[in-house]
Amino acid sequence: MGYRHVAGIDEVGLGPLAGPVVAAAVVLPPGARLPGLDDSKRLSPAERERLDGLIRRRAVACSVHGVGPEVIDRVGLTRARQLAMNGAVMALEVPADYLLVDAWDVPDLPLPQMCVVKGDATCASIMAASVIAKVHRDRLMVEYDRRYPGYGFALHKGYGTAAHLRALAELGPAPIHRMTWAPVRALTTAAGG
Repeated sequence: MGYRHVAGIDEVGLGPLAGPVVAAAVVLPPGARLPGLDDSKRLSPAERERLDGLIRRRAVACSVHGVGPEVIDRVGLTRARQLAMNGAVMALEVPADYLLVDAWDVPDLPLPQMCVVKGDATCASIMAASVIAKVHRDRLMVEYDRRYPGYGFALHKGYGTAAHLRALAELGPAPIHRMTWAPVRALTTAAGG
């Protein structure tokens, strides 16, 4: 096809009650060797950290873009995911000329693209994007844990675990909570907010 810079794109953070949706775009050189590369969900935190450094050193281009909870609440999750992916592609220091996207398209970008079902488990550049996005978001959630103590963000990364729901009930929502999401909305409605 003649494409020189094929970017793999993936996002993380669709399910949590708190924090951003984060997308990454990664352009790998042809034949890049990244031992141990896999879907970020199947890797330990230590493996993801190691691969994050390796991917960043080997990639032709790599970028990350997050969309915060206030935007997720305003435009909805589907649009927020699209905005995160768009931002990641637009931030690449070497522009992509073709996109490989994990299961979704990126409708606002006038680039040829292919949706790859289960791409985060089968396509190296999408797996790399999965790792970069996950490491970036996890680091953000650790920082939010310092900023908003008591919620346990460093442990559950914003997902609706029992411990998170207990903290939410005791402390009320933090500024990074998605206020339109049912468990958070139910709490604020019950409190008269």
